[in-house]
Amino acid sequence: MVREQWGEEHGIDISGGEEQKIALARAIYKDAPIVVLDEPTAALDPISEFEVYSKFNEMIGCKTALFVSHRLLVQLGTHLELLKNSTGTYFELWNAQAQYYAEKGEDISLNEIN
Repeated sequence: MVREQWGEEHGIDISGGEEQKIALARAIYKDAPIVVLDEPTAALDPISEFEVYSKFNEMIGCKTALFVSHRLLVQLGTHLELLKNSTGTYFELWNAQAQYYAEKGEDISLNEIN
């Protein structure tokens, strides 16, 4: 992308992760009331993604943000069956994401979804 704008002589090659970081920085500092991020953390695991989204939300303040993200499952079973296995990867990843969507101080537990 940088090479395309400024040409071979003045451009540099950056990694996909570096491009994502630049896009996030631009979204934070741009004076727009709405920010749409399509797969901004595609190269990250859900736990790291949770940390990035949490920090990003703090930094954008009162702006509206729409995050588009897709995740694959790592275990077989119904949602409730997978959550009952508290030592499973699905349980760990679901809790990492569920905490992001919980209200401040809200307890996210299996009892609440039964």
